[in-house]
Amino acid sequence: MHTLPASDRLNLLQSILCAVNIGAVVLDGERRIVLWNEWMIRHSGLTNDKVIGSDFFTTCPGLRGGRVDAAIQQALYNNFPSLLSQTLNKAPFALYSNALAAARHERIQQAVEVTPIAIEGAPRHCLIQINDVSIAVAREKLLREQTMVLRSQTFSDGLTGIANRRHFDVAMEKEHRRAKRGGTPLSLLMIDIDHFKAYNDHYGHQKGDQCLIQVAAALAGMLKRPCDLMARYGGEEFAMILPETDVEQATMMAETIRARAQELGIVHERSGIDTHQVTVSIGIATQKVDAPVEMEALIGAADRALYQAKRAGRNRIAALVPA
Repeated sequence: MHTLPASDRLNLLQSILCAVNIGAVVLDGERRIVLWNEWMIRHSGLTNDKVIGSDFFTTCPGLRGGRVDAAIQQALYNNFPSLLSQTLNKAPFALYSNALAAARHERIQQAVEVTPIAIEGAPRHCLIQINDVSIAVAREKLLREQTMVLRSQTFSDGLTGIANRRHFDVAMEKEHRRAKRGGTPLSLLMIDIDHFKAYNDHYGHQKGDQCLIQVAAALAGMLKRPCDLMARYGGEEFAMILPETDVEQATMMAETIRARAQELGIVHERSGIDTHQVTVSIGIATQKVDAPVEMEALIGAADRALYQAKRAGRNRIAALVPA
């Protein structure tokens, strides 16, 4: 059986380290560079004659005092390997995929591992391995973006772009629990475009969709707090969740909404009112701090209040206490 001499085995090992498609850097006990493979040359632009034998932190000054520095110390002095978090250390080395990327200062995304190496009869060395994870990072970013788009589609109304019924149900349950737990008021507004079927029949579905979009955008734009939610509840009906809002505040908000809808000036010749404009009716229900009710009771009260406002002549608001 033929065995390579030690010197040949060393040359073979060095050739392998230079051929692999990862960055490989070996430091001696004094943190001098003893190996800087072809991958590192290609992506750093630094050739062996410039780096071999030099202090690592003279070659890579930006890494001094950082996580890579700490990992090298752990490897050389404590015989402890380290895998740097890619989330916290996205691109510690000044490595670039090509000259254009270097000109734009767009570094390769990196996964870095530092491993101690025991050498018989010599001080401990360490191996720094650098993997290009740019493709994987880009793929993860794309997946996150796709997930956000999917989630947006799942919780947004396809026509108006505001929250849909599913989003409303989830938010309503969360805010109702929070109000009961924290002892805070919670108000719900049910908003309905008056005589919308007549509008659709007279102007057509395309105009009807435009009307819904315009009203939804105007009313959603009135919300100022992140916790407030405007949702399309169904058809021409919208719902507005107002946490930490008592009945007086909810009534003021409802009146502002009613006036804002009329200010849009959307012509509605079959509206049944003198101004011949699109208007809304609003039902209000508020869960008081000292009288918590079930979520279904709150929604039911807002629905009944809306029906009361429409029966009283539309383009108005009505409020009911849930029981």
